[in-house]
Amino acid sequence: MKALISVDLEGISGIVHPTETNPDRYDYERGRALMTAEANAAIAGVFDAEPDAVVWVADAHGTFRNLLPEDLDRRAHLVRGKPRPLGMLAGLDEHTDAVLFIGYHARAGAGPAVLAHTISDSILDVRVGGRSLGEIGLNAALAGHLDVPVVLLSGDDSACAEFSELVPSAVTVAVKQSLGQAAAVALHPQEARERLRRAAADAITRRGSIPPLKMVGPLDVEVDLYGPYMVDLAVLVPGVTRVGGGGRTIAFQAADVGDAYRLISLLVQLASIKPN
Repeated sequence: MKALISVDLEGISGIVHPTETNPDRYDYERGRALMTAEANAAIAGVFDAEPDAVVWVADAHGTFRNLLPEDLDRRAHLVRGKPRPLGMLAGLDEHTDAVLFIGYHARAGAGPAVLAHTISDSILDVRVGGRSLGEIGLNAALAGHLDVPVVLLSGDDSACAEFSELVPSAVTVAVKQSLGQAAAVALHPQEARERLRRAAADAITRRGSIPPLKMVGPLDVEVDLYGPYMVDLAVLVPGVTRVGGGGRTIAFQAADVGDAYRLISLLVQLASIKPN
């Protein structure tokens, strides 16, 4: 049994502010230590349920170089660095039996929700088939594209609710209750890890009863970008058009979720380019 654990940082217990998630800020080292510890709790839970499992861990925050390799459970394979195929789900393939989302956050515009955003501050919203999706929905759909279920999500209560709307039968662990974009009531880190370990074991045990999130193509995709300059760059990509009267929305049609995910990832990189 192969499990992929995708680990973000904003949804880790105790994390509420960008200083804890940004490598250039003073509290980042504590944040990445907390992130590594929750990853280890999920790894332990998978092995509690399946002692012979193969476990891959995808560092899925920012630079994709946050988890502390020397402190990660030695039984796991760590995927780190970027750019890379499948982004936050690097390591996902046809041999994967289950995906677990650890430390995930709600989509841009959600609230109250701790550090809510979608991939980048450059993205205001992503709609697939008219449905607004954040990182939770996009990554769950990408896993579903390969017929792999996402069986567990941990994060704040808003992230858990967002995931439960998409996959009602999956397991969630709310490690904090959001009070706003930069405030929450959090579980003690050790309590959060103990709950995560139990939940991961339960989710792996029940993986056969949790369906993949399927989105059948072709898919109409719209992306709202932060600024008009970003739209100017995006429409240079073949198949991407400007829509609406506000100057911030682009649209394209994708054959399937995999194609949509790749193009959205490219658009995020284009949006990061500054005028010169």
